[in-house]
Amino acid sequence: TTRPEDTPDPPFALRSYKPRTPGVRHLRRPINDHLYKGRAYLPLTFARKGQHLGGRNNSGQIRVRHRGGGHKRRIRVIDFHRAAPGRHTVERIEYDPGRSAHIALLTHNETRVKSYIVAAQGMRAGETVESFLQGVPELLLQSLGGSRDAGMIAAKTAWRGNCLPLHMIPTGTLVYCVGLRKGGKAQLCRSAGTFAMVIGRPGDVERKKVGESGPLEDIGAGGTEKKEELVVEEAGKKLGKEDMYVAVRLKSGEVRKIHRDACATIGTASNSNYNRRQLGKAGRSRWLGIRPSVRGVAMNASDHPHGGGRGKSKGNVQPVSIWGQLTKGGYKTRKKSNLNRAVIQARPRSIDQKSKPKRKEKRSKSKN
Repeated sequence: TTRPEDTPDPPFALRSYKPRTPGVRHLRRPINDHLYKGRAYLPLTFARKGQHLGGRNNSGQIRVRHRGGGHKRRIRVIDFHRAAPGRHTVERIEYDPGRSAHIALLTHNETRVKSYIVAAQGMRAGETVESFLQGVPELLLQSLGGSRDAGMIAAKTAWRGNCLPLHMIPTGTLVYCVGLRKGGKAQLCRSAGTFAMVIGRPGDVERKKVGESGPLEDIGAGGTEKKEELVVEEAGKKLGKEDMYVAVRLKSGEVRKIHRDACATIGTASNSNYNRRQLGKAGRSRWLGIRPSVRGVAMNASDHPHGGGRGKSKGNVQPVSIWGQLTKGGYKTRKKSNLNRAVIQARPRSIDQKSKPKRKEKRSKSKN
């Protein structure tokens, strides 16, 4: 097989429409002309129905507000494990109403079994993808002359849409549909346009955090001397604790260590312009099952802590939710003792650092 051509992403453009009606005037949609126009593959779907669609629990009480109605849907069964070895052909790229990314219908070349996966950005019908979670095939090793060099194996396996264990993916590669444990399903980077980056071993990242030379982007996957160790284990070889994990940077900026045998798919999740769409009218939100959200100050005093009064006034109190909890800081739910030990570097948070020097400047001016 030949490597799929890296089709460049089209320039950022949204499809607009001639304003024949008011609801179409502000409608903006990503251009996805390659999507399949027919119905989904029905054996891999089931009906989405039940009282949970309106945000209710098993006793009929509302537990999630602003949900209900919407068009009838069928849930697509997505293969997040990618455990089946062998080559699969991409039959078509489809729209999935249950997620923001597009999905691809695959057919196994030998067994002819069909399955759905989350499509990669740029994936098109006719391409061939493969999963290497069960190991590198003998035919591939024979074509490389029996060599187990990491770079040569990566050149034949790390293609867009292929699923590999993390230790087989070269440093700096963008991946999506990342698992968290060995044999588990993909849990991270599954929505439209998301991706993660493999940046090396956790020990290297922690040394960089302490202050050794170079930014985190320069960290290699254990260095050049470790490449063969990261790809193919020798018989009877024991790995240290650092070698059992791979450091991955998520889209939020968080760096965490993940088991070296966890799954990851090469590429970026499809439909990257999803967040730039504009629905154009309120009715389109209702078609998606989203009900209106009413402000607290517009309610009666019996319905919300901000309600009642003459005019737009919330009574000179701190902003709270409909249940009375502080909604803009002040009510912290994260326990300091319950730390996630898999996180090497936490995501950057808004500590309002920019406002501190401004306050100092104001004080100095007032003193003068």
